[in-house]
Amino acid sequence: MDHVDLYLLRETYNEKHISLCFNGPFSQGLIEEIGDALKRYMQSQTASSSATLDVFAVYIEIAQNIQQYSAAKGYTENEASATVVIGRDDEGHYEVLAGNVVESADGEALVERINALAAMDKAQLKAAYKEQLRKPRDPGADTGAGLGLIDIARKASAPISCSLRPVNSGNFCFFSLRVVI
Repeated sequence: MDHVDLYLLRETYNEKHISLCFNGPFSQGLIEEIGDALKRYMQSQTASSSATLDVFAVYIEIAQNIQQYSAAKGYTENEASATVVIGRDDEGHYEVLAGNVVESADGEALVERINALAAMDKAQLKAAYKEQLRKPRDPGADTGAGLGLIDIARKASAPISCSLRPVNSGNFCFFSLRVVI
């Protein structure tokens, strides 16, 4: 590995108010360790307990979705790599940003679902959550982009947003999600 300018990286993190950044493959143990570190850090920064719980819950939901998607697709460790960044915006809101490689069709469907959720107000999100809860669950069915994503949108203080960036041959995209809490 070439020498990395850590000072420049540190200054970028400080400028962007980034408090936690992870890049690599997720395992359940790693998800838990990062989650514990995140909670301790937020508590040390005297974040409100509701903000701490919401940021933690959003991080866990996103990280587990990434891990489960990668496992379901049979991705190699390198293909299962993800990036998660947690920081604050200029108004002091917490931001959870996460991204991973997805198959293009899956990414496009996810963007469509997120855009639909982003267009909903709080009452509509609550109704969508209740409706999703009432739906029968098939134990063998793929349940991606369901209840957990609606819950993330409900916890957000601004509409959730996402993007897709083509990678490699075009069969894959890098999916990015931004949640402001």
